[in-house]
Amino acid sequence: MLAKRIIPCLDVKDGMTVKGTNFVNLRQAGDPVELGRTYSMQGADELVFLDITASHEGRKTFTDMVQRVAATLSIPFTVGGGINELKDVERLLSAGADKVSINSAALRRPELIDEIASHFGSQVCVVAIDARQDENGWTCYMNGGRIPTERNLFDWAKEANERGAGEILFTSMNHDGVKTGFANEALNRLASTLTIPVIASGGAGAKEHFRDAFLQGHADAALAASVFHFGEISIPDLKEYLRGEGISVRR
Repeated sequence: MLAKRIIPCLDVKDGMTVKGTNFVNLRQAGDPVELGRTYSMQGADELVFLDITASHEGRKTFTDMVQRVAATLSIPFTVGGGINELKDVERLLSAGADKVSINSAALRRPELIDEIASHFGSQVCVVAIDARQDENGWTCYMNGGRIPTERNLFDWAKEANERGAGEILFTSMNHDGVKTGFANEALNRLASTLTIPVIASGGAGAKEHFRDAFLQGHADAALAASVFHFGEISIPDLKEYLRGEGISVRR
């Protein structure tokens, strides 16, 4: 079995890491540069940096902040927020990102996935999907969970896969910040139908939730924010626990 990855996520707004519940009620969680350095030293497998209001505010991700975070890291680094064209990807890769995460721009213009994959390689292109489950199923949202679309989670993930995405980062808006566990049923369905890795996001509150995302949801990686930022779970302890549960994780 391929080693499962543990990925802290820095949601950044106005230069500070923030965390909310169900995409609202944000509170500050620290300096992204310091947090990035800490997670790299603690044994995180990757780091994700999302400029969470860039798309909504119609601006580009802060390149200087990306450079400062990248300078402290020895692990793969994914950056998202306000990426609309190849020039944005080039700028962020030059600043030290290893991958880019696209969400709203891909929903508006799916060809962006093909373009990034053909110019930079599929491994650079992470398609992030924010979806909420309601009576009609799982609906994809844009602009940091503000704007519903006509797209269904599973159909959109399959199309992104076929267009050349290297990974799908699926955040359940229902579970985000609630700390009751990941959307394992949806994760399992994604994992069984896609040919690329699936990153679970939204709902981590205990070590058992990561175990369940891997064993029940068949996720390839699990992403979390507040449980790491506020010291509720340490990455070394989490990895030791997962190894004890028979799950392969990197040291």
